Amino acid sequence: MVTSGGPAPERRGVRAKDTREALLDTAERLFAERGVGEVSARQISEAAGQANNFAVGYHFGSKAGLVRAIVRRYTHDMERRRLRLLAEIGESEELRDWISCLVRPATDHLEALGVPSVRAQCIAQINTVPAMRQIVIDESVATPSMQASLAGMFRLLPGLPEETRRDRADMSRLLLVHALAERERALNEGAPLSSAGWDDAATALIDALTGLWTAPAGRHR
Repeated sequence: MVTSGGPAPERRGVRAKDTREALLDTAERLFAERGVGEVSARQISEAAGQANNFAVGYHFGSKAGLVRAIVRRYTHDMERRRLRLLAEIGESEELRDWISCLVRPATDHLEALGVPSVRAQCIAQINTVPAMRQIVIDESVATPSMQASLAGMFRLLPGLPEETRRDRADMSRLLLVHALAERERALNEGAPLSSAGWDDAATALIDALTGLWTAPAGRHR
């Protein structure tokens, strides 16, 4: 007897992948609209059209596991883009080149999503929850391309005190996360800000971050 549609395990695997993607897409939208703390795993499952209200737990283990999967989906593409930029700049002595490696993978990724999108707004909402924010930091900073970008940048800032470096790293992360979210929101809404595209946004962020990192270091008390 010949059956159609491929082996049952293969079909189940496709369905599971489709379900995971639907849950991720729905979670991104709901987190962006309402905030991570205001959305339950059950609400995500229901909004994704899942009859099983425990679908999030089944596929991701917990809300934290779901957040980690969202962040990894974001960082996976940025890793590829950043590695390409690193290959282009080589051993550049220009600080802007290294800061560009922090910024442009994100803006290029968001531009590729098209309009409307909610990914940057979702990441910004995740960053407002301390436990979830650490997931974003762990997943993004640990990537080989990010480590190489930071090493190249700090090589050109040898006299910067460690405490100042930590402070400015936090400032840079906050600026990047929330500026990207605001630009994404403006593009979605067709606001005047949307007349400037992602390339202009990247240039403005690189300008701002270059100024931040090259500013004189004050004395810490």
